[in-house]
Amino acid sequence: MARALMIQGAGSDVGKSLIVAGLARAATRRGYRVLPFKPQNMSNNAAVTIDGGEIGRAQALQAQAAGVEPHTDMNPVLLKPETDVGAQIIVQGRRVATLRARAYAAMKSSLMEPVLESFGRLKDRADLVLVEGAGSPAEVNLRSADIANMGFARKADVPVVLVGDIDRGGVIAQLVGIKAVLDADDAAMIRGFVINKFRGDPTLFDNGYRLIEARTSWRGFGVLPYFARASELPAEDALGLADARKVGKCKIAFLALSRIANFDDLDPLKLEPDVDLVMVRPGEAIPGDAKLVILPGSKSTRGDLTFLRAQGWDIDLLAHHRRGGHVLGVCGGYQMLGRSVADPTGIEGPAGETPGLGLLDVTTVMTSQKTLTRVAAVHAATDRPIEAYEIHIGHTDGPDRARPFALVGSAPEGAVSSDGRVYGSYLHGLFASDNFRSAFLAQLDIPAADQQYRARVESALDALADHIDNHLDVNGLLALAR
Repeated sequence: MARALMIQGAGSDVGKSLIVAGLARAATRRGYRVLPFKPQNMSNNAAVTIDGGEIGRAQALQAQAAGVEPHTDMNPVLLKPETDVGAQIIVQGRRVATLRARAYAAMKSSLMEPVLESFGRLKDRADLVLVEGAGSPAEVNLRSADIANMGFARKADVPVVLVGDIDRGGVIAQLVGIKAVLDADDAAMIRGFVINKFRGDPTLFDNGYRLIEARTSWRGFGVLPYFARASELPAEDALGLADARKVGKCKIAFLALSRIANFDDLDPLKLEPDVDLVMVRPGEAIPGDAKLVILPGSKSTRGDLTFLRAQGWDIDLLAHHRRGGHVLGVCGGYQMLGRSVADPTGIEGPAGETPGLGLLDVTTVMTSQKTLTRVAAVHAATDRPIEAYEIHIGHTDGPDRARPFALVGSAPEGAVSSDGRVYGSYLHGLFASDNFRSAFLAQLDIPAADQQYRARVESALDALADHIDNHLDVNGLLALAR
């Protein structure tokens, strides 16, 4: 049976996911069969697994780092926020409920059983299971029903290493403070810490590093400098796309919807040298010089249609189209481009129907059945292959479906407007297909670099493993696992 090690964070977004991915690649190169695991994740960025379910995209990247196919056991509880106070609950890859936060809190303790089931199955198949926590164990007010951090670590008897982010400041207080607020038995599970995202001369932090060791009695496993190639890996947060923006010759804009989902569809575009990928934030206008505007996926299509109109983006989109601009809607964005979106049984929120943007002559009806599948398709306009996945509810049909965006076998997929400048598709991950991406951009008179996206991600994962090997005591970390 495998040994296991858990990486928890002193807070959210401290770099846990990337460190687990880098450790997974480093351990795999040492000959371990590694499997990643995250008991509970909250993300609208999901991946379709080999067993036909869905997990957080970060665990799919960690699986890639370990050289294995993603599986639902790697992320047995996934929360997909639909409103500010409610989320879709995915257990072992399947939707079981949509609950408000208080109702989920009451349910959460019952989910420890499937979490441990999934963890046990992974241990049976691996030499090493690398576990990622969620948020921070410092949230002791949530400890009684915790399945994501110390609750899991104690139940599964997995040693913990804490990651602190020095880039955001206060890292000494973060780590020492966690030791101060934790229950003694929880604190005993923590065997060490890592300082992440350091910029500059790390020797300047020597005194702080020793102070943390002295105040916590935890061993330090190293100071990890900021990893410059992080932007080449799929973003966990849509803001990562904005942070990675560079100046390019040709502008492509995408809308930062309030419930944006599967935004890693855009990652390959941000790496194109001639593409200036612009995030249009709430309150901002769509740039008038954009060649293409992308409406990404959404966890709440009707809700985001209302949000979109509140920003005035509906008016901007119509003006963009009148000027000869192109528009692409993916999944929820595709549904928004039609004439209407109906949700008669209230699957995504209150039952009802919302007018769409009318740029495609199609209508959508939400249905309870969720489509989760990997897809091999061909782009109808260029005959280029697309490897993608679908993850959506709802059925879309109408006259513009007679001009499909793609073909899956002989079956039409998506829709194209009569003027050929508005496209809708349910295919997520489409731009990772190099030949398609190049041909699609060529249709917009945007030069595409001769690069292989997946190979570039692999290269970045190798560089991440090298980075971790060069700056952390990886052998010491792996020796902690039990």
